[in-house]
Amino acid sequence: MRYAPAAAALSLALAVAGSVSAVAEPEASPRAAALVAKGEAALSEGRTQDAIDAFEAALTVDPAYTPIFNDLAAAARAQGLQGKAIRYYRETLSRDPRNFAAISGEGAAMVERGAIEKARQNLSRLESLCGPNCPETEALAAAIASPPVRTAEAPTPSGSEEPQAN
Repeated sequence: MRYAPAAAALSLALAVAGSVSAVAEPEASPRAAALVAKGEAALSEGRTQDAIDAFEAALTVDPAYTPIFNDLAAAARAQGLQGKAIRYYRETLSRDPRNFAAISGEGAAMVERGAIEKARQNLSRLESLCGPNCPETEALAAAIASPPVRTAEAPTPSGSEEPQAN
């Protein structure tokens, strides 16, 4: 019985240490980090498909490295695939609900799709998590303040010729 307090203290210390290490974001493996860098370079050069290929390869090498999903989302947005980008941001948020870049990016993709009210929800979430002066909050606020202009184009008739009678 005299060891019970020491055992309780030791088990509490191990539980706290275990929970802290579970929360920390793991580092990318060196090979995945090199592929992410290659993808980021390709994305900055406007080669979105090359960037996506590199990011997907990095994800294959290191599936536990969550930031790759934000990179894939950025590449999808560059291709105009906001729905796909939102899916990648949500994968990041399912792994790390407090990822400011994913919250902001998801909100910006929603603005690009025209879902301003949903983007405002992301903005209020960011403001409560990191404050109004956080870079991610400011970026999303700017995106909401000046949404892209969406135009509706009239469909062109594909069969404009008169049908011929036989």
